[in-house]
Amino acid sequence: MCHAILLVSCPDQKGITASMTNFIYENNGNIVHADQHIDEQSNTFFMRVEWSLDGFDIGKEDIGEHFKAIANKFQMIWDLSFSDQRLRLGIFVSRQLHCLQDLLYRQHAGQLACEIPMIISNHPDAKAIADDFGIKFLEIPVTEDNKREQEEKEIKALNEEGIDLIVLARYHQIFTENFVSTFRNRVINIHHSFLPAFAGGNPYLQAYEKGVKIIGATSHYVTEKLDDGPIIEQDTVRFSHRDSLDDLVRKGEDLEKMVLSRAVRLALQKKILSYGNKTVIFD
Repeated sequence: MCHAILLVSCPDQKGITASMTNFIYENNGNIVHADQHIDEQSNTFFMRVEWSLDGFDIGKEDIGEHFKAIANKFQMIWDLSFSDQRLRLGIFVSRQLHCLQDLLYRQHAGQLACEIPMIISNHPDAKAIADDFGIKFLEIPVTEDNKREQEEKEIKALNEEGIDLIVLARYHQIFTENFVSTFRNRVINIHHSFLPAFAGGNPYLQAYEKGVKIIGATSHYVTEKLDDGPIIEQDTVRFSHRDSLDDLVRKGEDLEKMVLSRAVRLALQKKILSYGNKTVIFD
């Protein structure tokens, strides 16, 4: 059964919730999930409402046009989607393949409702995995001298495949402002949460030598400023003096896989609203 999903944000004022729920009720819709939040500092209202289209009086293709009157009245930024639309993911990866393998397994097992038609890498390491899953693989080496030229190839390939969401599954390249602006709020990254304390190479070794007691992972949208985009999901795990460096790496990679898959699932379920440098994550 197909559901409609409506995400809205607007200046907070009286009547928003009533207008949205009445729109659904008056057109014979049944709300199956609704969640809202008000950011008092910015006086901004956020809402996610999902309803069944079984018996709904307005056809899918016309819902947006009918909703415009409400959206204009409350100065809404809004997004309408449908549960039977499977987003198309493009995955970028370098040489560390644990996050890529985890995402492919989850998608193959039906845990991520999406299509993954393309994997892009600056190294050949992931090609065998892509071949095993029957996914198109593009190796596009990137250097400081050819970055812009190579990004144009990537953008062209992503657009040709109709990619809706880009996932950086441990991709060790920094995108230019042009790439980021082309896919605003459509690029999700994952990294360890040691930054800025343990920047550069071998962060797990640096953390191990420092004797850290807790490690973490962060998934966020990519912006022009490195690792500073709106945070989607985070988690931590304890680390003991009895753990070896291998234990630390294993725990960190397990955490990265889990946090990234959660973030991707939230995006696929249309449960994220980004505003400023923050996100609202709906239940």
